[in-house]
This record gives sequence, structure tokens and C-alpha cells, in this order.
Amino acid sequence: MSRDQNYENFEVRGEVPQARFGHTITLVSKTKAILFGGATGDTGKYSITGDTYSLDLLSKTFTKIEATGTSPTPRAAHASSAVDSLQMVIYGGATGGGSLASDDLFLLDIRNGERSATWMIVPVVGITPGRRYGHTLAFSKPNLIIFAGNTGSETINDVWTLNVERSPFAWSKVEVTTSPPARVYHSSALCSTGSASGMMVTFGGRAIDQSALNDSWGLRKHRDGRWDWVKAPYKASITPTHRYQHTTLFIDSLMVVVGGRTNTVGESVPLEVYDTESSEWFRFSSVLRFRHTCIALDSTLFVHGGFEHETPNVPTGKMLKIETSRLFKENTILAPKGKSSPKPEPRPLPPAPEEKKSTISVVSNTPDRGNPLQNIFINHLLRPTEWNTPANARFGFRREHIFALTEECENILKSQPMVLRLRAPIKIFGDIHGQYADLMRFFDLYGSPSEEKKAGGDLEGFDYLFLGDFVDRGSHSLETICLLMALKCKYPDHIHLIRGNHEDKWINNAFGLSDECQVRLGEDPNDPKSVFARINRMFEYLPLAAVIEDKVICLHGGIGSSLETVNQIDALPRPLEVIHEVSNDLQQLVVDILWSDPTDSDMEIGIQPNVIRDPNGTGNIVKFGPDRVKDFLARNGLSLIIRAHECVMDGFERFAGGDLITVFSATDYCGRHKNAGAVLFFKKNLEIKPKLIYPVDNPYGSNWIETEESLKKRPPTPPRWRNTDNRKKSYE
Repeated sequence: MSRDQNYENFEVRGEVPQARFGHTITLVSKTKAILFGGATGDTGKYSITGDTYSLDLLSKTFTKIEATGTSPTPRAAHASSAVDSLQMVIYGGATGGGSLASDDLFLLDIRNGERSATWMIVPVVGITPGRRYGHTLAFSKPNLIIFAGNTGSETINDVWTLNVERSPFAWSKVEVTTSPPARVYHSSALCSTGSASGMMVTFGGRAIDQSALNDSWGLRKHRDGRWDWVKAPYKASITPTHRYQHTTLFIDSLMVVVGGRTNTVGESVPLEVYDTESSEWFRFSSVLRFRHTCIALDSTLFVHGGFEHETPNVPTGKMLKIETSRLFKENTILAPKGKSSPKPEPRPLPPAPEEKKSTISVVSNTPDRGNPLQNIFINHLLRPTEWNTPANARFGFRREHIFALTEECENILKSQPMVLRLRAPIKIFGDIHGQYADLMRFFDLYGSPSEEKKAGGDLEGFDYLFLGDFVDRGSHSLETICLLMALKCKYPDHIHLIRGNHEDKWINNAFGLSDECQVRLGEDPNDPKSVFARINRMFEYLPLAAVIEDKVICLHGGIGSSLETVNQIDALPRPLEVIHEVSNDLQQLVVDILWSDPTDSDMEIGIQPNVIRDPNGTGNIVKFGPDRVKDFLARNGLSLIIRAHECVMDGFERFAGGDLITVFSATDYCGRHKNAGAVLFFKKNLEIKPKLIYPVDNPYGSNWIETEESLKKRPPTPPRWRNTDNRKKSYE
């Protein structure tokens, strides 16, 4: 290490990280930085870490962060960048043993303090830059930019960008006519002053032939959307040292290159400065570090970790402080420039819901509450007038994103009772069965669960209740359940989901969801770590009923032969697996709630066999008459039952003299019934108004269950009008 008086040790305290190399330190606010990852140990016995620390530059204090959420795997030689105040992203890296980290983009959010820090995978649709290490990641608002690196098999020179203000997120490969040579272990930094303002400037690195480089290139975006590279000119007086595994930072219009190593072992590598205005290089005393990291506070540089040339196999934990104003003091050209202009603080993401100010979001360019994961699902899926995804198309979200969303939804369900107590006004939806286009039509025509009034949102005026059977039969179960989970997570007290008979692994393994996960996610549904399995575990925590205004009970199927009081439902345990081969009263109660139907008419009383649903005559699935309905309502002080479960011609149908209403929201069920779909508007005065949609040609694909053979194995939910001869004749 140089003993130059301009370089001094920066003594830190607190939870000081182990000595390491290949890590990153990222400045996320004026005085706070985040350290992540790297490798610790010495002389070949290195361990890759996933540690996260914050560093307060004013108090010189490190704090270890124990973040919640989906954390990145341990890695080194990755890249990081701040995207907004107190937020940063990381990408790529090596995990040891020749393996590379995933191609996920991870976001760390510490806006609520280190103790409430959260990691998440940023949901990205489409292709990615792929796995790599030794690359760079920069943020030129609104674009994240990845450049070059090594894929594990080759050194590359590609450029990828991601616009953080455009939802859904998608990586885009930049096509240019001229590119820098391929490289790894180079550096990139954003210039924000002078003629190179807005450019990502890349310097040095190691070429395909393992030689060190000393060229500089600037990447810029033109107003017409084109990107291009410009090679930086050098005046002949001084040429920079060829190097790699170094760092660069900008102070004003000056690019400062710190440390690194050359192709000559142990060679002293000077600190060098490139003036982007004059194209001149300047040379100063060496900082003998490589595989280190560096940040800048105004005109002061802080160097952390890496290897010192004197001990190239043992990383250091020391921090150096470099006062560039002192370093440049005797240089008449650099001295006036080496004073960093205060950078404007990045605009932060939306605060927690209780805060009032509105700010820009890395996942949404509109003020919004909720966390980024919820918002990206909602922004991508809640598009009543724009949605048009064909059947069998690859689902736009990764498995990791769905896992995280499902876990969050499950945690909310666990905190809520088995019988929800709700207030009017509220909209009540019946079976959707993966017919996502119908759901979007309802939202388009009759209002959507959004706070955006100009876009048809009516969440301030209505809660939403969905009576189960979100999945199966239709071709877009993934869109349906993911949107409903995201809405539940964002508005847990306004979006309500109860369980249907298809929210059951034994049913949806055969009738749609399993096939859809296999085709659209490319997974094995039988794998216990599959999305299919994870969603079904969440289903076991869904409530089985809701009571509105202490007057109306809502459930999926019915009251069957065993349900006598609401308290019986409240007492059911969770997680709750549906047992179809009933052997006790509790199992029968669950089957009654999820599977039973009213009798075919008000004239048929008592408990009747349900021949279509129970062809083997086990007696587990039954029909209940109007007398059972009236007895149940009287015993519980209720006035109405609202249920789903059966396809009805007009989308809704009354039974038991109006004491029970069936609502069904999927039109032209299974592509063969031509039925309407309905949603019930339950008003504050307890008035109920049905709103209907009618079958249209389905441009989004067919159902998962569509062949005659598969329909024989389990027919669709029987339409109620087919249960009476008169209705059947008039329909046909």
C-alpha cells in the first residue's frame, strides 16, 4: 500500500465486515452505502458470502443487515447500482466451484431502515442478459445498463438495458454498429457533468486473449432512441496504464481510475485521472489494491477491501480515504475541477402507505401503495382494456416471483379468520375458472379493484369478494390466481378470497392448473418445489365463508347435510386438506361446504342424492332442499345464502323462494353452455343488483379440458337448467 500522505486509513466501527474481495459497495444516499457479497478467507481457501452491511460515512459505522424477502445467493464478481434513494440492485456474479449466479435482478429496499430491509427479485418478462460475472451495471435514469463480462465459457461485449419506469420490466439488448472489444473485470461509471454528461464510460478490463486493456468508451442514448458507443480520444502526452480488476468513479468531469493489476505480476499501478473535457490523462501515486470496491462522497474517495499487492492471496478489510482536492492541489488543470458538484438526491420510491407524499417508483411511474412485487403483478395483469395473452403462451412471470407473491398472500390469509366478517357495499363474483378475459370484461364494464378513478377504479366505493374456483377449465388460471393474490396482498382488508372445490390439489391436478403450470412455466407439477405445489399449499389457508353485515353468508358450494351453524366453519383447522373419501364428521362438513348443491327445484326438500357429482353413490356429495336453507338461516339469524359452484344460464339464479342465490361469473362455460356471467353488487341498504356479461368469441384460446374423453372422466359443473326437463327443452 502506498504511504502517500494523500491516502489515509479510514477507521470504521460497529459490525465491521470480514476482509473480502470481489464484493460491491454502493452509495444509496448522500452518506449511506451498502456492502454486499464477495469472498472471504485466504490463500485459496475462500468462501463466497451473501452478507449485507450498511455503512454510515458520517459516523464511520457498519451495520449488518438481516433483510427479509428473497435474498440473493452468496456471490462475488457481481455488479450493483443504486436506482433510487435507499434502494439498490445487483445482478450476476460467481457462486464458486465454477458456477454462476442466476440471471435474476435483485432489489434491496432500506427506505424503512436497516431493521426493516427487504430483498426481492424484480419481476422481469422476456429474455435476460443471462448469467455472467466480471461485468458492470450502471444506472442512467431511467435505464439500468449491463455491459460485457464472462458467461463462464466466453468473454463478451454485449449491452442490455432495462427501463425502471416502464412496466412490465423487460431487458432489451442494445444493437449498435460499433462496439468496444469484449472484456471482463473492466469498470463503468456514469458521467453527469460536461460534454460526456449522461454517458456510461467504460475503461480497461481483460480481453479475450487475457491481455489488460487501457481504452475508454462512452455509451449514450440519442433522443430518437438509438444507442451508440464513442471511443474516447487520448492526447499523446500520457497514456493510461493497461489494467483490470480496478474501479472508476467520476468527480465532476474527471474519471478517476483506482487500483487494479496488469499482466505483470506485482507491477505498481498508479491512480490515474482522465479529463473528459480536454482528453488528457494525469498520473498520481499508486493505490496498490485490486478486486476492491470504491465509492465517492463529493470529492473524497473511499476504497474498501480487495487484495494488496504485497499480500495478493489474503484480502484486506481496511478502508482508505483519498482526498482528491488535496491530491489535485498542485495540478493547475485538475484543481479547479476536482470539486464534485452536489448531485441531486434520487427521487425515492413511494413511502409506506401511512406517509402522504407521492414519489416516483422503480416499478411504477404512478404514485402507488403496496410493495414493488405486488405492484408489478398488478400493473402487468390488471389491464381490462388491453389484456390479450393467447392460450399456452409462456407466462410473463418467473417462478421465484410467484413463490414470493404466494408466500406473502399465505401470510395474510393466516392472519385472517376462517369466516370473514365483511361490510357492504361489496361486489360478489362466482366461479371464474381461469377465464381471465371474462374477469377483465367485468372490470372494464363495471369498475375494477383499483384506486385510479380515471381508469375505472372503484375500490374506494366497493370491497370485492370472490367465491372460489379461480382456477381450472379455462386457459388462464395463472393470470387469474396471480392477480387475485397480488390484489389481496395490496388491499388485504378490501379484497376477499374464499375457497372453492377447485382450490384443491386433488382436483386442479386433473382439470387445468397442473397442465397450465407444466406448459406455461415449464415445470414438473409433481415436484414439491413447483409453483403448482406452492399455490396449492396456500389454498389450504383460504377462508371457507364470509358473512356480510351479519345478515348474508357467502360460501362456495352450500350447507349440505351437516352444516348447522356458522361456528362450525369458524372452528375448522388450517391448513385444511380436503379429504374426498370421507371417514368422519369434520371431513363431511368440508365436503358439504365446497361440493353440495341446492336441489333441482323448490319442490324437492330435505337431503337428496347428487347423482352427477357423486356417480358412485357414496352419499358424500348431496343436494339440499329449500327447507334446509330456511332452517339454517333461522338458526343463525341470517337472511340469505349466496353461493357459486353451479353454472346458471343467466349468470345468477334464485332458490328457496329467494333465500339463496347462485352466482356464476364464467361465460359459455367449457365452451359449450352459452351461459351469461354475473357479478352481484351488494349495496349498503342490502339491495342486490346483478350485472351481466354475455358470451363472445374467445380470441384467447380454448379450455384445458376440451375433449369428449376428458369430459367423460369428469364432466363440467352441471348447469342448473339442465336439471329440469322444461328448462332443458326451452334451452335446446
